Amino acid sequence: MAAIREVAEWVGASDPGTAGEVIEVSGFDNAGAESVVFAVDEATLALALASKAGVVLANARLRGAESPSDPRIVWVRDARYAFATVARRLKGRGFVADVHPTAVIGEGVVLGEGTHVGPGVVIEDGVAIGKDCNILARAVVYSGTVIGDRVVVQAGAVLGSTGFGYVRGESGEYLMFPQQGRLVVEDDVEIGANTTIDRGALGETRIGQGTKIDNLVHIGHNCTIGKNVMIAAQTGISGSSVVEDGAILGGQVGIGDHATVGRGVILGGGAGVLSGKKMHGEGEVFWGRPARPLREYLKDLARLKKR
Repeated sequence: MAAIREVAEWVGASDPGTAGEVIEVSGFDNAGAESVVFAVDEATLALALASKAGVVLANARLRGAESPSDPRIVWVRDARYAFATVARRLKGRGFVADVHPTAVIGEGVVLGEGTHVGPGVVIEDGVAIGKDCNILARAVVYSGTVIGDRVVVQAGAVLGSTGFGYVRGESGEYLMFPQQGRLVVEDDVEIGANTTIDRGALGETRIGQGTKIDNLVHIGHNCTIGKNVMIAAQTGISGSSVVEDGAILGGQVGIGDHATVGRGVILGGGAGVLSGKKMHGEGEVFWGRPARPLREYLKDLARLKKR
């Protein structure tokens, strides 16, 4: 529960001067006097004001001489972001600091203050986990893994597993190349359910601060994932690849080994990046297999349609 004045402070807005408290964020249909809703355009603003919500977060660009003067409106730069901010603050941590009795904790494990370890979790010897982390049911964290603060690891994720690296002998047999490096997960990373991230072979795999990884993603050994990267479900990143800060990877993206996805590059769903390929252009959208700039991809589709 929070006073409306506090809500305005959270989102960097001026005090609307309306008394009252809110307890939840909500959609329009089921909003009540203690609910917060948001509006990004004139149509959604009309719906928000027609609801019973106590607070309406609205994009400031909608504010003008003819804009409504409803005292419930809190004008913000980005209503969606402000809505998410309020949701997090109202929800709080959402977990308590404890270790479930069915969790298996190895020797020399360090758990930071405020961290929660859920049922069936396995944390091997020597792992270090920072403060205020939430490690959910049946996640497995192998030795050689270091996790920063405020990291969320969803159910069934496997961190620091052995990489898929083999050397072929003259007779055709495969021998595993040493997989004895480590995995470093920086602060404020979120890792989805049943996602797997391999340790480095001789060096390290690193997941940068603020990166968000969806369910069913695989990241191979020796990969470097930058800060504030978004990776959607069923993406696979082969070993020794680099994804730089702010990149966005859509669902089912496939990246070959030793490839580079540059800063701010956007790979559309199902895009494929060949081994060793370097994709650059901040804000540039790439699509297709192999991935190419969206304009080229659409031209190729048009040519195929004419055949």
